[in-house]
Amino acid sequence: MLPAPAAMASAGARGVDGRPADRPTVDASLTPPAATPGPCSTPSFRGALDDRNALDAFTEWRTDAANRRHARSRLRLSGMHCASCAGLIEALLRVQPGVRAVDVNPSNQGLMLEWDPEAVSLDQLRQALSGAGYDFAPDLAGPARELRRREHRQALWRLFVAGFLMMQVMMLAWPSYVAAPGEMPPDQAALLRWGQWVLTLPVMLLSAGPFFRAALAQLRGRRLGMDVPVALGIAVAFVAGSGATLDPSGPFGHEVYFDSITMFVTFLLGARYLELHARHRAAEALEGAASALPERAERLLPDGTAEWVGVERLVAGDLVRAVAGQRVPADAIVVSGQGAVDESLLSGESRPVPKGAGDTVLAGSLNLGGVLVLRVRHTGEQTRLAGIRQLMMQAFQDRPSTLRLADRVAGWFLAAVIGLAGGAALAWQFIDPSRALAVAVAVLIVTCPCALSLAAPAAWVAAAGALARRGLLLSRLDAMESLAHVDRVVLDKTGTLTEPASRLSRQWPETLPTETRDAAATLAAASLHPLSQALQATLEGALGTRPAAGWRGQEELGGRGVTGVDPGGRRWRLGSPGWALDGTVPQDLAEAQIVLSCEGAAQAAWRFDEVMREGALSALAAWREMGLTVELLSGDAPARVAVIAGRAGLAQWRGGASPEDKLAHVVRLQAEGDRVLMIGDGINDAPVLARAQVSIAMGQGADLAASRADAVLLSERLDAVTAALWLARRTRHVVRQNLAWSALYNAVCVPMALVGWLPPWAAGLGMAMSSMLVVANAARLGRDVSAEAVSMHR
Repeated sequence: MLPAPAAMASAGARGVDGRPADRPTVDASLTPPAATPGPCSTPSFRGALDDRNALDAFTEWRTDAANRRHARSRLRLSGMHCASCAGLIEALLRVQPGVRAVDVNPSNQGLMLEWDPEAVSLDQLRQALSGAGYDFAPDLAGPARELRRREHRQALWRLFVAGFLMMQVMMLAWPSYVAAPGEMPPDQAALLRWGQWVLTLPVMLLSAGPFFRAALAQLRGRRLGMDVPVALGIAVAFVAGSGATLDPSGPFGHEVYFDSITMFVTFLLGARYLELHARHRAAEALEGAASALPERAERLLPDGTAEWVGVERLVAGDLVRAVAGQRVPADAIVVSGQGAVDESLLSGESRPVPKGAGDTVLAGSLNLGGVLVLRVRHTGEQTRLAGIRQLMMQAFQDRPSTLRLADRVAGWFLAAVIGLAGGAALAWQFIDPSRALAVAVAVLIVTCPCALSLAAPAAWVAAAGALARRGLLLSRLDAMESLAHVDRVVLDKTGTLTEPASRLSRQWPETLPTETRDAAATLAAASLHPLSQALQATLEGALGTRPAAGWRGQEELGGRGVTGVDPGGRRWRLGSPGWALDGTVPQDLAEAQIVLSCEGAAQAAWRFDEVMREGALSALAAWREMGLTVELLSGDAPARVAVIAGRAGLAQWRGGASPEDKLAHVVRLQAEGDRVLMIGDGINDAPVLARAQVSIAMGQGADLAASRADAVLLSERLDAVTAALWLARRTRHVVRQNLAWSALYNAVCVPMALVGWLPPWAAGLGMAMSSMLVVANAARLGRDVSAEAVSMHR
């Protein structure tokens, strides 16, 4: 069993799925108090921040060496869009009174805060962050959903305002681009400039507001993030354009830059909105992971009666009953009964596992047949399912972060730009004081890092769109960068390299009599066993057979099969060969997995084998041609893993791997210098998906796995991964081209602005053209990536 969370956790603490461990009514304390909320308060969860009782749901209480009590709260942040935000948030909170420690995880937007409730309240700390454009809520399902809803709504409105007004500004700016010199009367030109200014003002105040607030906070915290050059460039362009609007004959000239401003803000907000949407989708999938456990369980009482109770009320030692089709509510021991359970999402085992008295069953596994009476061993956060979640969260916390080239360059670049602009203004005071301001403005405008800040996101967005059309959805845009550096691919087997359901490989006899087909279909329909369901699907799909009428006494016996009596009174069995034939299996049926017998005599038999996914072999071959090392890592039995590895031509494989084994294996590969792409589908794959440099979850797999992956494969064809690997390398090349163009543009235009050869209007035009060139170059990645194109460019 995996280790449980720290013993100091509050009794009412919730797990990562947002369910209470033993406080089912904790949300009742989250209702807003009677007092009027403050300006920075959110009514839906303010009570959780101020109410001492409600704090227990997301807070651990600790005592220091001086016997002073303090809190350690789990919170969820909003407003973050880059890794530099983490350092700023930590800096803003550490200077607040009563704050002992702050730890921000930019990967999952988590905040771990140690604080003294006697010195400061959480609502006061929220107000300290709100000025910089950030917010937080308790790391609970309800408040976190409300925080995401508000953040999404605000981001969508900002993007809509910027995009809608950008189109209007472009219409008003177009006549000045196409009119010949002197063709447009001055009053009409002034009217168009004022119209652009009025339409740009809401973009500056609403849409670009977060850039200015974040930039101000970064400057106060003595940090130069991307928001600083972005905000400076927007502000300078707007001031210069406003000056030209007010006085066309003044030092700013008569050219305005409002179309450039609105276009740039729209593009940047669009990229950030896509990142925000991806983060929210992942968080919602994580909260939905609790569906692996049932809401209620049938608890057996000492007097022989039974009652239905919520799973949070179960305790160790309780007796519960799980019938066919129900999920096991807790880690338990089978007291009585026979059955088979599906543990594929927990252990990677592709076939049902027989269970009888004395066997262990895991919370979240599905009882496929029979009635099991279970004695509870572990509940809530002590179960293996919860342990896997804890392991996953630990791996995600330790995940290597991607270092952004644009962010690294922007700080130094900004410092150089400000120095150049100030130096130019000073120098021109001695040369021609009337041109000093115009030259300084031209330098700032021409060096606005619009192209630099769009270089990577524009390419990532275009590539993500192309992959989405092939059924591969990215949950973080910079996963493209990580994919470009991958040198090893690690694959799960069941549901990843092979189809989730088995397929018929052989049938005895080849042609079935009508009576035999009807009997097999009838008994298969009465069973939940995967092999029975595969047989039923085969018979109904290929032969059009439906369950016959008049049968009685159908009963499924766990681990053996299903039996029933036909209208003529004969007993039929469908199940394991030994049981169906009373222990005597003919040699010609030795390879059969499922046998149909009538009164003990064999009537038919079938064998089902795992089937490789369509296109899997060609995908593996393509990966090897790219120079990647490919290996198979599965929780399934080693013998079956060896068979599939042989079919796939994989020399490196491992079977029987637990979630801990998988995670340890990938950590070891990373320690040896490998950059790993992990592809899996089950909950047991979630920890290693979170740990790998980049990960892809199969679309039909567990929501928990998908929530920790960087991409979700909805098409179920592995050739989409081939396209992603190829496109990632191409995207890296395009990003480098964009960055190189930005550097060349500044290398040419900055000296021209410094010597006064580039007036502000030309600087604004150059800024816009530079951004448009970067976006157009990135748009080439948006073309559909066909398999032929991938093969041609490999």
